[in-house]
Amino acid sequence: MATRHLSKGLFYLLLLPATAGFFGWQSWRWWSWASAPPLATETRAVPAQAQTVRLQILQGTPTQQIGQDLESVGLIRSALAWQLWARWLALRSSQGGFQAGTYELSPTQPLRSIATKIWLGDSVQSSFTIPEGWSIRQMAAYFESQGFFKADAFLAATSQIPTGRYPWLPAKLPLAEGFLYPDTYQLSAEQITPQIVMEKMLDRFEQVALPIYQKQSNQTQLNLLEWVTLASIVEKEAVVPQERSLIAGVFAQRLKQGIPLGADPTVEYGLNVQQTPDQPLTLTQVRTPSPYNTYINPGLPPTPIASPGLASLQAALSPAPTSYLYFVARYDGTHVFSRTLAEHEAAQAAIRDERSKGAKTRN
Repeated sequence: MATRHLSKGLFYLLLLPATAGFFGWQSWRWWSWASAPPLATETRAVPAQAQTVRLQILQGTPTQQIGQDLESVGLIRSALAWQLWARWLALRSSQGGFQAGTYELSPTQPLRSIATKIWLGDSVQSSFTIPEGWSIRQMAAYFESQGFFKADAFLAATSQIPTGRYPWLPAKLPLAEGFLYPDTYQLSAEQITPQIVMEKMLDRFEQVALPIYQKQSNQTQLNLLEWVTLASIVEKEAVVPQERSLIAGVFAQRLKQGIPLGADPTVEYGLNVQQTPDQPLTLTQVRTPSPYNTYINPGLPPTPIASPGLASLQAALSPAPTSYLYFVARYDGTHVFSRTLAEHEAAQAAIRDERSKGAKTRN
């Protein structure tokens, strides 16, 4: 009798571990299969079209739905395995979670790699660079050429000034010209909309440029709009960095003495044209009435004409002291500065002659 009980006990003692081992081995086999990449690169070549899949995860998408979406497009083998791994991630980091965004994922990645990427929010980023001196029209054309959105959509967005969010913006500003800070930006795919792009650029102005004015506003008689407007003209006129402050000084002197600025870039902006060395502004264009024509109208134009960079903003706040009232561009980016109109006209004539001789030599 005792032998029978002993044999039965030994049977269960051996059966339970064996059973547990069997199910453990089966579970491990299943997990190894379920968490492996759907496409194994070591066994066969992966076609180029299968290397990446772009998947958008909307804000608030449940974890289970994410797993089902991943499985349906062939990025993971099992939505159940996704659920199990998601619970493990939640136990390890109770403060984390899967992030909304657009992701570039590959069926050659294991489940764990895909989960980590979405957990950390490593979404697709789009980069764009706005050079110093670009106008909103130039930005709009650039965004459309890059396939981000239509130029008209950006122009419409920048004419709806979000003064509630940016109370420091000048009142009655017709558009955000001058306040979209020129820089390089990286945004997720979901953020590439006219409104968000504009707000990101205004944010950068608020972070970088606005504090400069706030700290030095007691050193200038220009208000915020006038400061950015003057800086935008300096930005368009200055090519050689060492002349920037002097150009700002000339404009400061002309403003002080009530002399029209006579800045070609303001005329170009008002007429939406761009002169070149071979096609300069005509006399008719210079005489065409426009709020931006600083040959006709004294003082600054009503708004900036471009987005100035940091150097031009600083030059407009601290222009170089000078007795110069005129300057004319050479064709190498530098300028000839003059104190009188007679000197200025002589410099213009000399530059025209120099260019004419150069053209004859080339021909």
